[in-house]
Amino acid sequence: MTPRQGLVVWVYSLKQLRQLRRYGTIYYTSCRLKYVYLYVDQAMIPTVSEQVKKLHFVRRVEVSHRPELDMNFGERVGQLDKSEPADVRESAGPKILLTSKEILKKDS
Repeated sequence: MTPRQGLVVWVYSLKQLRQLRRYGTIYYTSCRLKYVYLYVDQAMIPTVSEQVKKLHFVRRVEVSHRPELDMNFGERVGQLDKSEPADVRESAGPKILLTSKEILKKDS
């Protein structure tokens, strides 16, 4: 199975949707926001994106960043992130932000 990656193609009009079929598999089409989500082989991403950009009905082309993300969340479940505010980490129970009055009460 070849690795695939998504391309988001923003268009002026969806009338030319059939022309995009030859570049990849159309996965989703948004009529309201006027974009098309294509799946393309990862090896073909640079060439296909350049070819699609040259079409007259295309506004812009964006490459999906999903393959770059680490999708293994099993190790992170239940752990607190260092970037979270201290007020969230210190509160007991569910993660909620404390108001300024609660912080002043807590400090006194």
